[in-house]
Amino acid sequence: MHNFMEHIKGFFGFLKSKSFLVQIGIAILSLLLFVFLLQWWLGMTTNHGQKIQVPNLDKLALADVKTRLETLDLQFVVIDSANYNPDYPKKSVIEQDPEAGDFVKENRKIYLTLNPSKYRDVEIPDLNGKTKRLATSILLSSGFLVGDEITYVKDKGKDVVRGLKHNGEDLQPGTKLPKQSTINFILGDGN
Repeated sequence: MHNFMEHIKGFFGFLKSKSFLVQIGIAILSLLLFVFLLQWWLGMTTNHGQKIQVPNLDKLALADVKTRLETLDLQFVVIDSANYNPDYPKKSVIEQDPEAGDFVKENRKIYLTLNPSKYRDVEIPDLNGKTKRLATSILLSSGFLVGDEITYVKDKGKDVVRGLKHNGEDLQPGTKLPKQSTINFILGDGN
């Protein structure tokens, strides 16, 4: 027990010694210096505090987007093209992420969705023998417009589809046309 008490006294004596306090001081200063240098290094390498406001790229062509983003040290990636929107120029930006007005760091990638150059092509369904009313519903649900130029042919079925036309040309089932194309009916006259 006496030996144990001497070790305890020696330990507490060491904690009060000048060499221990100098070692603790050096350790604390080294830690503070390390934290300060780490913070400085991270600030330099991550451009801490630097902010670039993302411009509005809405309706811009890809060449204009490239020029505008290069001057701001930003990059872009085209991720998708949406369904054709006639309110936007062909091959122009419809959506962007991050959005206009957001703040980013240099070399950040801006993800773009572009407007295709036209409506996507849709296959003409086989409507031969269907009523005008049913054929109209099918065409509209497929994304086509129904024209009011009707051609009647001699047929005992009144208002039964006997063919389709687009821009004066006869259409065959399976032909592909862009959505929003106008299709006109060739119908039986009932005689």
